Amino acid sequence: MSAPATLRSSPGWWLAIVRGLEGLTVALFGALTLVVLWGVFSRYVMGAQSTWTDELARYLLVWVSLVGASLMFREHGHLGVDYFVSKLHPDVQRVGAVFSELVVIAFALVALGIGGTKLVLDAFHANEMTSALGIRVGWLHLAAPLSGLFMAAFAVEHLLTRHLSFPAAKEDQS
Repeated sequence: MSAPATLRSSPGWWLAIVRGLEGLTVALFGALTLVVLWGVFSRYVMGAQSTWTDELARYLLVWVSLVGASLMFREHGHLGVDYFVSKLHPDVQRVGAVFSELVVIAFALVALGIGGTKLVLDAFHANEMTSALGIRVGWLHLAAPLSGLFMAAFAVEHLLTRHLSFPAAKEDQS
């Protein structure tokens, strides 16, 4: 995945983190695919589905969805209807875009960041465990605050590189 040209002014360490997040998403999706295939194979070929495949697939899907949504937000790959916005004066469009990024930052930090962190901590304090995997639920809920943190960071990146007209640098294409 390559970020739009306006987002290429990010420092190398930040791009490395983004590439790591992309790699994590690919790995999680690959694991999800293998787990679902094993579940189908064990159920229909071996006659008894493995007890852990359904639960692990569910948690992997949550992680892929939340982390993937963060990455798509960075690349403006999310669903948007801009027909009416395109009819507005460019200055009004810019104000609306900045306002939109600020709303995303607030939502990502409050709902996903703070709310997700509370969810994780509550699960750890309650010592909740998954039924089939035997993993502490807090680790699995960590996807919410992590994705909230990255969505907020990507919104700040949008503000700095796109809406506030900082110069864009070249991203290494290797």
